[in-house]
Amino acid sequence: MESTRPTPPDRVAAARAIDDFLRALGHEPRGELAETGRLVTQAWCDDLLSGYLDDPSALLQEGAISTTSKDLVLVRSIDVAMMCPHHLLPSHGHADVLYLPGGTVVGFGALARLVSAHTRRLVLQEDAGRAIGQTLLDALGARGALVRLRLVHTCLAIRGAAQPSAQVDSIALLGSCAEDGAEQQLALTALAGDRGRER
Repeated sequence: MESTRPTPPDRVAAARAIDDFLRALGHEPRGELAETGRLVTQAWCDDLLSGYLDDPSALLQEGAISTTSKDLVLVRSIDVAMMCPHHLLPSHGHADVLYLPGGTVVGFGALARLVSAHTRRLVLQEDAGRAIGQTLLDALGARGALVRLRLVHTCLAIRGAAQPSAQVDSIALLGSCAEDGAEQQLALTALAGDRGRER
């Protein structure tokens, strides 16, 4: 499940912990490592875990626009960076976000911000994709949603199995896109429209 941030980060304690971690690995935090604790803390709080600062539902509700259109909306290749909760190593790639409006649409930039709000966290790829789709259903009233995340995981690329070329795809189907029928087929056909296209 998606990790939640119960309290604001303690930057002083985090920087001290990084210094202690370096010492535990046999590296005294001096010279080039003198500022590492502070810089790592800044990167994690302000960038890598910045999704915790956003309310994904509010992002969609603020930009919602009423519409009579029932036509599919698909935004491809939204940049994604996220952190593995098991190894604390990054993954990066793209998201394809598709939804079927239920009387409301939202600006395309809001979809990109929604993706960042759910992925700039300590979260599994599969859970992030499902959370993005569920927010489209709950906050935007979409009839259906499909979210594909295509990522390269550092924990797979440079450790363990050491597969630097491996990409991991996860596809979350929600609402009418999860039900056998015309809307699911429409969504899958639209998603397959980029087959063979290089990322």
